[in-house]
Amino acid sequence: MAGDKLVKGIVSTIGKEKVVTDPSIIKLYSREPSGYTARELPLAVVFPETVNDVSKLVSYAYKNDVKIYPQGSTTSLAGSAVPLNGGVVLSMERMDSVVETSVPDSYTIAEAGVRIDELNNYLASYGYMFPVDPASSAVATVGGAVNSGAGGMRGAKYGTMKDWVLGLQIVLPDERGTQMWIGCRTLKCRQGYDLTRLIIGSEGTLAIVTRSILKITPLPESVVTALAFFPTLEQLSQTAVDIKNSGIQPYIMEFLDEKTTQAAMELADTSIKGSGAMLLVSIDVNREATRRMLSWLVKVLENNSATAVYTAETIEEAEGKGLFDVRRSLFPAQNYLSRKILGIGNPMIYIEDIAVPPSKLVDAVREIARLEEKYGLPTFMGGHISDGNLHPAVGFDPGNRDMASKVEEWFYDLMRIAISLGGTISSEHGIGLMKKKGLEMELEAHGAGMMIGIMKKIKLAFDPKNILNPGKVV
Repeated sequence: MAGDKLVKGIVSTIGKEKVVTDPSIIKLYSREPSGYTARELPLAVVFPETVNDVSKLVSYAYKNDVKIYPQGSTTSLAGSAVPLNGGVVLSMERMDSVVETSVPDSYTIAEAGVRIDELNNYLASYGYMFPVDPASSAVATVGGAVNSGAGGMRGAKYGTMKDWVLGLQIVLPDERGTQMWIGCRTLKCRQGYDLTRLIIGSEGTLAIVTRSILKITPLPESVVTALAFFPTLEQLSQTAVDIKNSGIQPYIMEFLDEKTTQAAMELADTSIKGSGAMLLVSIDVNREATRRMLSWLVKVLENNSATAVYTAETIEEAEGKGLFDVRRSLFPAQNYLSRKILGIGNPMIYIEDIAVPPSKLVDAVREIARLEEKYGLPTFMGGHISDGNLHPAVGFDPGNRDMASKVEEWFYDLMRIAISLGGTISSEHGIGLMKKKGLEMELEAHGAGMMIGIMKKIKLAFDPKNILNPGKVV
């Protein structure tokens, strides 16, 4: 069926006011920060307002073989959210209501388009929070976080989305656009195979998530924070290992390497001064233990050769002093350094997402430094060091074929480092388009290569016509 006729069919199905065909707007929904852009512009961007709208669109798409590319806020860094060839973008941004909250039952129900920071602003009135906090939490949506299996700075203590989703309302890609709930509203739930966790991290390839039942937790009574600088990344990494070995579970533990730290401090326009690599540590405590815990933390940092150390006894004090600003400037700093070092206005930046066991952090840091020497590529490092999730990044000129080729080799060498140290190629960004070969490498290294075939069968069972986010993951 011709494109114009398909769009007319969609308009008649869910309403003209929910369908946009202006090419200038469609282009905005056809790219993502990973650098991927649509090979062919979608026919339209569709903005459903209810689960029934989603169901009607999916039913129409199934019957007419229209590809659907679900999107939250398009902050993916793995090529998960970008449309490939035509079809329609399904933007969930108008489905942005918090539907229900029960403090006694420890859950909230949010539509897919609710932004995570907005959800937490709402939950704060109850004295609760939803702890998953990706770096893009100001714009990242609940649905996008579910589909990507997102993590964040508080992952040191709270893990990722798979630990905090109790149930989902989904729409299946079939003739009826079947709506169903999977999972439970209870903290314990056994429904045979865990289909809820199967959807989490599936990157929009199996079903469309419209609502999520999310576990919530009380806001911490108090949080102490220390920001410190170290002469070397090895000393910083050893500090992280020592904190973990002490039996203390950090609330947040983040790091930046030396050159990224300096650039981030410039961009953050902060009064904080220091040289070397930066470590940010927060620990939640009861109020009576605040000073004792902060004193202990400072001692651990100084025992590992920390130089300048900044502290705060509460989150409010830490925010006021700007202790989090440097870490939050990671991506702007990587972009700034790439432009400065390469001397070009619009570099491409690969921000990677490997994880290794925390006991292997020092080994990983050393190996990544060797890659920078091997390929001569400007490399910047930061990440969630408590759970071993590292975000090495390289900047390059996409128009320079030799440099682009080196980046591809660096990319696969980096993933091999993670695998060789007992880690994984992707912690929270997902597979998307970018890491499909890396996923095969990892599974084959574990003698599980046949899992790709099983995943393809799962995709076929959910989406027999391959209309949901085709070409991603497997």
